[in-house]
Amino acid sequence: TLTTFSFLYLLFFSVATGGGGKRKGRSKKWKEILRFPHISQCTEQGNDIERDYVSICEKQPIGRLLFRLYCETRPKLQRCIQLLDAMVHTHSHTHIHTHSHTHSGYIAEVFADQCRENLELSPCKEIFSNCHKTVHDYLSGAPFLDYQNSMYFDRFLQWRMLERQPITKDTFRQYRVLGKGGFGEVCACQVRATGKMYACKKLEKKRIKKRKGESMALNEKQILEKVNSRFVVSLAYAYETKDALCLVLTIMNGGDLKFHTYNMGTPGFEKDRVRFYAAQICCGLEHLHRESIVYRDLKPENILLDDNGHIRISDLGLAIKVPDRELIRGRVGTVGYMAPEVINNEKYGMSPDWWGLGCLVYEMTAGRSPFRARKERVKREEVERRVQEEEEEYNDKFTEDTKAICRILLTKDPKQRLGCLADRAAGVKAHSFFKSINFKRMEAGIVEPPFVPDPRAVYCKDVLDIEQFSTVKGVNLDQTDNDFYSKFTTGSVSIPWQNEMIETECFRDLNVFGPQGTRPPDLDWNQPPEPPRRSLLDRIFRRHAIWKYSDKHYLPSGLLDNRTEPLMLMNQKRIENKLIFRGSTV
Repeated sequence: TLTTFSFLYLLFFSVATGGGGKRKGRSKKWKEILRFPHISQCTEQGNDIERDYVSICEKQPIGRLLFRLYCETRPKLQRCIQLLDAMVHTHSHTHIHTHSHTHSGYIAEVFADQCRENLELSPCKEIFSNCHKTVHDYLSGAPFLDYQNSMYFDRFLQWRMLERQPITKDTFRQYRVLGKGGFGEVCACQVRATGKMYACKKLEKKRIKKRKGESMALNEKQILEKVNSRFVVSLAYAYETKDALCLVLTIMNGGDLKFHTYNMGTPGFEKDRVRFYAAQICCGLEHLHRESIVYRDLKPENILLDDNGHIRISDLGLAIKVPDRELIRGRVGTVGYMAPEVINNEKYGMSPDWWGLGCLVYEMTAGRSPFRARKERVKREEVERRVQEEEEEYNDKFTEDTKAICRILLTKDPKQRLGCLADRAAGVKAHSFFKSINFKRMEAGIVEPPFVPDPRAVYCKDVLDIEQFSTVKGVNLDQTDNDFYSKFTTGSVSIPWQNEMIETECFRDLNVFGPQGTRPPDLDWNQPPEPPRRSLLDRIFRRHAIWKYSDKHYLPSGLLDNRTEPLMLMNQKRIENKLIFRGSTV
């Protein structure tokens, strides 16, 4: 029953998260898995890394934290960090008035007039832009050069070495199936070292080859790898098993918008909830479009909720990068959500995504899609005719500004459509429908969602209701396939991996230095690295070999010299053969 299943799911989740204990789902060997290499072993990493301030100290989460720790050891630099924090806090947490004196103590007189002028011209927007840029310009000079000679930068190199560790199926614990993708199942998984939960999307190798889906699979992986947005699912790892290519993605336990639109009472949402989801989708599309990526498959099933009620765009299988200053052509998408220019096989840029947003705002409000009623049996050709020729109808659930934004997003001509004009996403955000949304706070992740999923509920199908894939027959894998797999299986993705270390508190627990800010042994260039620890099996073999030799020659083990080594290896080989012969599972 669903009740029994829900109980089992919650029991699994409790076990997976370590039951809320100190380790929080981490393996007993987590410290060994995340053991820092000695700094002398990081030389190659130090030579290869791009010494760029923006990349290391702004974009990379661990790099940013370590640079801050370095700045805190120098009073002048510490004041710079405090100023940056104050500006960010002021922008995202408060409503600024033209007579505000907030944080004026931090701002040098040279910037005061600029800040006042910006505030007069555009309240709440880019008030501190000049000041912010100047502080970063200063930090990127001599302070950044000095940082690269500090133990904090050396520690950053150690973290980067851990980030580059090989990723295999043994990196994770595998849990229940959550659903199906185009080439295989999607299941829950957990990183053994940190306890972090993810969704693992498995792409069966033979199924990919049979459907000639190599370019589609690689395209999705590369786009996910490139996009770093809180409104788009993140790719954390990419690895392979014998039978599948695996994408490890953000897990979203709150269900999708289709489920919430139609399975939680009366179809559709209240206006505040529609506006909140539409604003987050708008931010996600803006982030994709900045990378010249058009999504092309916006529909309720592809918008997922997390535990806190925030949404992310998922399933980027149809997304594609649009070449600079060019348009593309492609009749792809889902019937009922494809824009007229897509149906007509015309060239387009980002316009299909804004049409898709209009479809979603309409459906979340009306409880049905704009061109087909719920469960209406109608041919594809008829739906496409309606999209091209008919105007959508509005009932009394639509307020005037909701109706207005739907109409301008669902304009048939992409040249007249909101989001496709010169102001692009900014024009959509400026519409009166979003007048109560503070997009700075939204992008900072500090706007409270209007709905939070029940942690005791299960917003996915029962395992028994998920159809099984049939076995692929008549397909053989060869060397050319291996060449493709090598492009796919690139291991950890930098920013999500670093965020994982911070969110699971592994960074806090491991990022320890010596007393009074001195270098610990693993960061001391004058100390040799510790020898690698022997495995239990190696230690057993070594002890057995020493005992056999010393017993036979009446030598105490302390007197063994280099002459014992060949005999020890021979004894180890004999023991291995005996274990294999007896079927031992040591």
